[in-house]
Amino acid sequence: MYLEPTNETGMLFFQREIEGPVTMLNLLRFHDQADYSASPELAPPQPITGQEAYEIYVNLTTPFLEEVGGTVSYLGRGGHYLIGPIEERWDLVLLVKHRSVQVFMSMAENSAYMSVLGHRTAALADSRLLPIETI
Repeated sequence: MYLEPTNETGMLFFQREIEGPVTMLNLLRFHDQADYSASPELAPPQPITGQEAYEIYVNLTTPFLEEVGGTVSYLGRGGHYLIGPIEERWDLVLLVKHRSVQVFMSMAENSAYMSVLGHRTAALADSRLLPIETI
């Protein structure tokens, strides 16, 4: 299960020294039922699905994304790989474009943004985040 960057992956990301725009490829797999155990203060009064929790996260974080000039350039339903591990599947594929790594980090470190990340954590059973540099 991968939900947050590690120190090692963060270091490798910055060592790439990406100049200009960066697009984040998100592969997301949802819990059947959202797990708010890490952020009980954010839990809705009734149980919801992981997908519903992720929709709350998106609705709350879209203003932060727009404020820094970020855009969702692709959103689609996933599934199993055609080429890849048969045991992996992804419910949602998302491409988010940022003007730069610095702009991405300014949003990611915003305390108001960070206060709603618990919805993302509650939603996801697993994820991948791949920074893509335009060539």
